[in-house]
Amino acid sequence: MGHSARNLKYYPLALRKAFDGPLGFAGDTFTVKTARNEEKLFIELSTWELLNLKPDTILDLPVRLNVDYGISSKYIERILDEFGIQSRGKDALDREFGIEKPPQYMISNTRHYSWPKGAAIAGIGSENVVGINVDYGARINIEELEKRLEENLKNGQAVYAVVAIIGSTEEGSVDPLGKIVSMRRRFQARGLSFAIHADAAWGGYFASMLPRDYTPGAGFLGSMPVNLGDAEGFVPDSSLRTETQEDIWWMRQADSITLDPHKAGYIPYPAGGLCYKDGRMRYLITWTSPYLSQGSTSSIGIYGAEGSKPGASAVSTFMSNKCIGLDPEGYGALLGEATFTCSRLSAQWAAMTDDTMDFVVVPFNMLPSELADDATPESIEAEKQWIRDNILSSSNTSIVANATTSPGGDTALSLLRKLGSDLNINAFAINFRNSDGTLNDDTLEANYLMRRVVENFSVDSPGDKPSEIPLYLTSTEFSPELYGECAQKFKERLGLRKDQNDLFVLRNVVMSPFPTEKDFIAELTGVFKKVVEQEAKVSRERNELTKDNHEFLVQGEEPIYFVHKPSFHAANHRRQAILEVDLPSDIKFEYQTLKSQYPDEIVTFITNQAVDLTQVINESGELFGYLYSGRTGPILPATPAKITRKWLDRPLTGPSLATEYPSDRMPFYLYGNLDGASDSSSSSKLHIDHALLRSPNIQLTAPGVDLTFSSPPRQARENGSGSGSNRTPLLLFLDDVREETMQPFPDKNATLASLPNFFFREGAEFAVSVWEDPVAGCQDGQQVLEAWERLGRGDGSRDEDLLVGRGTMKLSCGVFVDAEWLNVDPYKRVDPVGAWLKECEKIGSV
Repeated sequence: MGHSARNLKYYPLALRKAFDGPLGFAGDTFTVKTARNEEKLFIELSTWELLNLKPDTILDLPVRLNVDYGISSKYIERILDEFGIQSRGKDALDREFGIEKPPQYMISNTRHYSWPKGAAIAGIGSENVVGINVDYGARINIEELEKRLEENLKNGQAVYAVVAIIGSTEEGSVDPLGKIVSMRRRFQARGLSFAIHADAAWGGYFASMLPRDYTPGAGFLGSMPVNLGDAEGFVPDSSLRTETQEDIWWMRQADSITLDPHKAGYIPYPAGGLCYKDGRMRYLITWTSPYLSQGSTSSIGIYGAEGSKPGASAVSTFMSNKCIGLDPEGYGALLGEATFTCSRLSAQWAAMTDDTMDFVVVPFNMLPSELADDATPESIEAEKQWIRDNILSSSNTSIVANATTSPGGDTALSLLRKLGSDLNINAFAINFRNSDGTLNDDTLEANYLMRRVVENFSVDSPGDKPSEIPLYLTSTEFSPELYGECAQKFKERLGLRKDQNDLFVLRNVVMSPFPTEKDFIAELTGVFKKVVEQEAKVSRERNELTKDNHEFLVQGEEPIYFVHKPSFHAANHRRQAILEVDLPSDIKFEYQTLKSQYPDEIVTFITNQAVDLTQVINESGELFGYLYSGRTGPILPATPAKITRKWLDRPLTGPSLATEYPSDRMPFYLYGNLDGASDSSSSSKLHIDHALLRSPNIQLTAPGVDLTFSSPPRQARENGSGSGSNRTPLLLFLDDVREETMQPFPDKNATLASLPNFFFREGAEFAVSVWEDPVAGCQDGQQVLEAWERLGRGDGSRDEDLLVGRGTMKLSCGVFVDAEWLNVDPYKRVDPVGAWLKECEKIGSV
């Protein structure tokens, strides 16, 4: 579609060039109607008017030249070979007609990845595929689309096409095509015209569910046999939502449609089709005359960028279409029963859980009670209970015969039609409850749970046996960037914080038309519930804060600092903490003696009793344990360590992490006595610890760094950071180390140690800048990252006030590097990538 829409848009420009040459004899009499329906001489049209002729007007141009002037298609083909876009190129025509703002495609943000790829291939540029926000149902937001079209009209920027997705591959959503068709008419009356393309790769075959005589507003509810037959094996046809039926009907007004028989057509790969409302459009992407059909049969390979194509898939599509039938008694019946099965599953996802369970399942598509203006938690729960009583526990026959109504006034069958997606895809998500009954509010932890669930219902490693997997689930991700308020609303319904993290979402696609009787659906969902219950226990355990043992790196000699060894995957260790402590004099002497003899020795402090670390830190309490050295073992006896100052205690939970790594610098916390650093001398009482802003990451800690400023450093203000009485660390940036380009680091310490030029090592020197932290104490990871990224960028008035100084830093001995403990997941069952690699290694060379 990309090439044909581009060529259609530029065809009038190419023809206009021809009117300055070989077609000039017709210039004084050849007229066309503009998008505003005004009759004008073709040669007097402005560039804007040429770019906005209606599609059928453009396709009629060569026909009219033939009828009115006797100009043959061969002649037009020959002159267009000289002036056309396929010969001249888009850039040349843009220059000649003064087009500074390139035309654009408009499509919802949830579009398939092939759209920007196709735009790149066609020379349109992926940046000119404009994403439009979606509504809460993942359909294109029609108000946002209208605003964007208004903007293009105001700015004089043409539009190739607006794309309506008829069945998104992730959510099964159908865009409001009828409203888009109506919108085009309104904009054409104001001078902006564009093609409409229906991306019905997934949903096209669902048109077979509509009777041939169906029209919008007819109220068709799908075929329903009068004689229900035996209860066993009975599966009624389920129609689509009324809005979905109407939008599928409106596909006849689209200029082109993509259709994939290998999806809802049940045809093997690589069956696919591109259908044009006006067959002449297919000639726009050939080197053959696009204008006057001579009735000849030619190879399909000349149409499109692909070239020659295999015939087997086309034959299989033709055969299936003929044998099954493209009508309500054929594919329509098949898809109608699959849609009913999908609705029954969607009812399970909607009402399977209640407040007494350890987890919640929330369908992506909202219940009718949730969509009501007067929705309350009580009204929503009442509808869920009605579904449990009248649908989940009922046979298909009972559902069809049930004449009672839900709190919203629906019968069981009519309510089923309102559940789930527009087609046959159910998207849903899971969250777990904490031990106190509250819902987890961390998106990353909800994602963790759902990934583990999917691993149970997919072939994830070589040891998985497909025949023993009772239910297959796939997954996708809703990113705030693409899904916007749609993703945030889904998070809210799950009990999660609204943040910028992607949301992992589960999907099931229902293709089977076979019976849903004999509790088949209930059996499947029973297996699902059992697995989720097991995995929810794991999620609670890894997020439960309890007393635990902790390990700290020991730095400095006077004063002494404890640097906590964090872990992203254990709740008790999800913190980055730097503490100043006081040790008993005899233990301090032992430690100082050890460091004087072995300056490069890594010394740690390991608690010998489980503690509530949060409480101990907040109360400036004592930690009890052993100093430990790999060279000497534990330094006995066990000793208390009194916390005298909390320099840093920052959580590493989901809300405290950013969605990206720092871009062009690497941030560290700088702590210790800054008074010894100047323009002529360096300090051995300063230490650094890498700021952990995203997972996975790496712990980089260096004691006694040599920091030299190019000029005397500014005294940090007494605002809780700085030297002397500072309570929080300063920020130190490695100005020439781009963290984003290095992350993620290898997750094995042995691999890091084997790297000959690893940047963070004893003796390494760096250009650095030191700053006061503008958001000290902030626990919002994204806010922290954005504030730090602005420092020194000239877009903050306080930059110079916050800069302490610039200079160089050299790492001394005792550098600590760890990527294992920080990132290891103690609950991970198997490394699927590693397992598959081992299987491949067994194959050997062939």
